Amino acid sequence: MLWLTITSAFVLSGRMPTRDDRERSALLQGTLDLLILRTLALGPHHGHGITLAIQRSSQGALLVDHGSLYPALQRLEAAGWLRAEWGVSDNNRRARFYQLTASGRRQLTKEASEWRRLSEAVALVLGPELSRG
Repeated sequence: MLWLTITSAFVLSGRMPTRDDRERSALLQGTLDLLILRTLALGPHHGHGITLAIQRSSQGALLVDHGSLYPALQRLEAAGWLRAEWGVSDNNRRARFYQLTASGRRQLTKEASEWRRLSEAVALVLGPELSRG
């Protein structure tokens, strides 16, 4: 099974990030944005609830690091795609609950379409499963 952890940090290699690293980071950031928008299309969640929902809906294959999640939520809120309000979580703790705005729903439609086109193109390159032997 493929496990993907989405984090904000580059692999610690003792070197400055290259253009390729920044492009790879932008791709992962865009993917995280899409996953958050899709999760919130199903209803409001607090941050930890978003990570659990993504993990659950990916059958455990995607694990979102909180160090990546909260900057992404701030970025999406600043773009006007999310709205946040303080509330109380299931375990009686104060938490910010995020919900999709109309603009966020339009952005989700656009990003999901782009992601589907990209994944179809990758599938074409991969072709059919290669037989072993």
